[in-house]
Amino acid sequence: NEETEHDVITESRDLLVRCTTCGHHQRIKKDTEPQSILIKTIVSKEGMSMVCGIELAEDDECNVGDHLVAECGEEAFGVEVSSIECGEKRVNRAKAPDITTLWTRTIEQVVVKISIHDGRKTAPVYMECDGEQPFIVGEMYVASGKRFKVSHLKLRDGPLMRKEGWKTVAHRIKRIYGTRL
Repeated sequence: NEETEHDVITESRDLLVRCTTCGHHQRIKKDTEPQSILIKTIVSKEGMSMVCGIELAEDDECNVGDHLVAECGEEAFGVEVSSIECGEKRVNRAKAPDITTLWTRTIEQVVVKISIHDGRKTAPVYMECDGEQPFIVGEMYVASGKRFKVSHLKLRDGPLMRKEGWKTVAHRIKRIYGTRL
């Protein structure tokens, strides 16, 4: 019952192999590769939505927050899963065959919403940037010609970052709050 090395003689549905020690031939079952499934995906890209597709292996599990690549015709987008639909239910995690629709948003290029306060009034500003661009509490930035210092960051998943030096990337931000310089 010792393991020995075998050479593959032929490959079809099964493998025909020969033992390199004794020369004995035998057929063994070939490992089957999981089938891929194309899942209907709604991609939200700052104000507009597109019906696209994401390919997953049949044994893959998908979670809310996963980063995947959605194919929309000739284009491909890096997306983050924001919701998973299985039939009539919304779930946080599911096996690929059970998924009806993935709801996603692009994370490569995002529009960050910024509220700049100058002491008397607050001005809304929008800044298009790379989804991986970092923003740091206490740092100075310029958006729409307005210089401001970040006072706090509101994240999409709930928390508020107020501590000087704390940072996150643009695609995680719901809104930046700053004071005009």
